[in-house]
Amino acid sequence: MVTQGVDNPVKIAVVPFTWEGSGPLTEDIAEVVGNDLRQVGAFEPLSRSNMLSMPKQESEVFFSDWRILNQDYLLIGRISRAPTSQLVQVQYEFFDVNRELKLAGEILAGSVAQLRDIGHEISNVVYEQVSGIRGAFTTEILYIVAENLAPGEILFRLEKSDYDGQRAQVLLESSEPIMSPSWSPDGTQIAYVSFETNLPRIYIQTIATGERRQITNYPNINSSPVWSPDGTKLAMVLSKDGSPDIYVQDLVTNVLTRITDHPAVETEPSWTPDGRSLVFMSDRTGQPQIYQIDLGAESWDVERLTYDCFYCAKGKLLPDGVNLVHVRRQTRQSSSYSIAILNIETLRVITLTDTSLDESPSLAPNGSMIIYATKFNGRGVLDAVSIDGQVKFRLPSSQGDVREPAWSPFFN
Repeated sequence: MVTQGVDNPVKIAVVPFTWEGSGPLTEDIAEVVGNDLRQVGAFEPLSRSNMLSMPKQESEVFFSDWRILNQDYLLIGRISRAPTSQLVQVQYEFFDVNRELKLAGEILAGSVAQLRDIGHEISNVVYEQVSGIRGAFTTEILYIVAENLAPGEILFRLEKSDYDGQRAQVLLESSEPIMSPSWSPDGTQIAYVSFETNLPRIYIQTIATGERRQITNYPNINSSPVWSPDGTKLAMVLSKDGSPDIYVQDLVTNVLTRITDHPAVETEPSWTPDGRSLVFMSDRTGQPQIYQIDLGAESWDVERLTYDCFYCAKGKLLPDGVNLVHVRRQTRQSSSYSIAILNIETLRVITLTDTSLDESPSLAPNGSMIIYATKFNGRGVLDAVSIDGQVKFRLPSSQGDVREPAWSPFFN
């Protein structure tokens, strides 16, 4: 559900794809594409009832029809099934109306169950042709659901879904808390914290098989696992040597390296895009602030990144290595926690959200949107906001409190 969009959205006509087979299809591809494009707030798909024609191939397109309707772009297509095959073929064509130019077109094949995936693929093509940015419609999200079954009885679920909250799947269910889900860089594995032994321990699970292994068994806190960009290491928080500190475990050799050593609480590690530094939160000055430690330097110098907020946490650098997404509470008097972006070179801050309890920001792999957890009607839900703050949408949510979203990488 889009809650805020841009002022001048791109106008696009997504004509219903013609089905040349028998029986009804389970998915309306044009509707999937239209919803995808509407969701990111920068597009305004034309209502079907206003279309003057329903072309299914280029020879049936009259650009003047679409110019009258003030459309910038046109997407058409048809779906067929080979007589002896279970697969369907989806042929689409995408046009620039004003230039009367075909921008893209191809034939995609898949099972009927994959029609939604094919729709997301087409959305990626349209988005990239118009914006120049790779589309993220075929990506997925992880999140935790906590559902109250009875007084004192909570069921925790680790779920994954399409980027838009559709087709949710349960990956793990437990009567004990599950926390901090994190994707491997290739999208085939996830790491998370589970309390199933009554202690917080870090696990890695292979998505395709469900196979899982326990990675840590240190005394006290084992938390906040996050994969290095090359997939060979996990940064984490351990308190086995006293106060919580940042450690890195090599997943090949199992060698554990202590990164920070401070009596204050050091937590919430994230890797810089080049994998050479870690960003983390520390209250070493008495208030939670965000720091960066260079793992390439001999002395492992720690640099403070945030100064102008009472509370800054959950820091993660954008792919440009300069803009820091984080959660901030501006002053002691303020009760509002917002998602913001700090340019660490110019120190300019852009506040993206204005609800009061926004947390756990996670960036889309194309850098265009941030998904985060917030409260709505007293319940945890997931919202997304564009990197410039102009576009917002809310994901549909299942029963219970939804929290700690993690956006997947690109899968190919």
